[in-house]
Amino acid sequence: MSRLDELIAELCPDGVEYKTLGTICEIRSGWGFPNIEQGKTSGDYPFYKVGDMNSFGNEFVMTVANNYVDLETATRLRCKPAPKGTVIFPKIGAAIGTNKKRILAQEACYDNNIIGLIPSDAVISRYLFYQMEAVNLMRFADYSGAMPSIRKTTLEKFRIPVPPLPVQQEIVRILDNFTELTAELTAELTARRKQYEYYRDLLLTFGDEVPMKPLSEVCVLSAGGDVPKRHFSKEKTNEYKVPIYSNGIGDNALYGWTNEARINNPCITIAARGTIGYVALRNEPFVPVVRLICAIPKECINVRYLKYATETLNFKVPTSGIPQLTVPMIGKYNIPVPPLEEQERIVAILDRFDALCNDLTSGIPAEIEARQKQYEYYRDKLLTFKEAKA
Repeated sequence: MSRLDELIAELCPDGVEYKTLGTICEIRSGWGFPNIEQGKTSGDYPFYKVGDMNSFGNEFVMTVANNYVDLETATRLRCKPAPKGTVIFPKIGAAIGTNKKRILAQEACYDNNIIGLIPSDAVISRYLFYQMEAVNLMRFADYSGAMPSIRKTTLEKFRIPVPPLPVQQEIVRILDNFTELTAELTAELTARRKQYEYYRDLLLTFGDEVPMKPLSEVCVLSAGGDVPKRHFSKEKTNEYKVPIYSNGIGDNALYGWTNEARINNPCITIAARGTIGYVALRNEPFVPVVRLICAIPKECINVRYLKYATETLNFKVPTSGIPQLTVPMIGKYNIPVPPLEEQERIVAILDRFDALCNDLTSGIPAEIEARQKQYEYYRDKLLTFKEAKA
């Protein structure tokens, strides 16, 4: 019998009481901070926006802040800083769908697109975090206004199991061990990616013996057009099985499916808008849309070498007008063009690094994904209790 089983058998053998968030937390919305008050790099309190929730230190704990406010400003704006241990998440708009939840590492302020749960003595902050992490925030979204929002009154009614504190502490200990393992793998992946970028840049640096040629000379360049209107499906079917790609990273670039390809040769794509400059290899026939730039290599270029070489380019985006890249802009950038045999040697080395850093079927990303699934399985299992009879 595990330590957790012993605690449950001793302290709550007949089940656990389920309580509403309104009875175990203070639910506190954020405040509006004028732009003039933002941009300070020091002060009495960190001030967080939704975007800052991507910047955090020890896994889910908010230890990094881009803005600070002083006590005088917080008082003048009638902001009551939330205490350390508050669980925060987005409450307005599309950000709700990101499902980001974080814990404040210290007393802090946050803007009016965020809501916080301040735990009472009945619940441990990290236990509350794990309970909320297992919940899709969209279940709380109200669509009656101009954009989806999470209302305090809805959160107040949400029920979670609240076992005795020693049981909560043991659950937190177990789940913290899982998250620490994932954090270690993530740190290793970050280091490996830096190593990969170093060796990629080193391998792609040549002397005067290797010519530099513009992409317009070594590739056939084109830009994606409109989305097919007559032949289009959001899902892949027997009729519509040709992917449509727009500007985006990974799966986010997949726009839908159609029945006839526009690009039939292996090539690379370069995001012209949004995630500007993101390079992807496309081996299968597809249709590019929304100005996505395609570069089909000529006979002098290995397509995978082209991808690696293009990744090293620092694309300059115009500061006036619509921020975007165009085919004429891309065509002026130069890459080194060694003999094909040398290109293939470089590709063989970088492919191994790339698989280690990015392949979801092998290497560190695959291990992280496996750990995450294992963590979610045990988290959901540990956080589920028989409800005690009233």
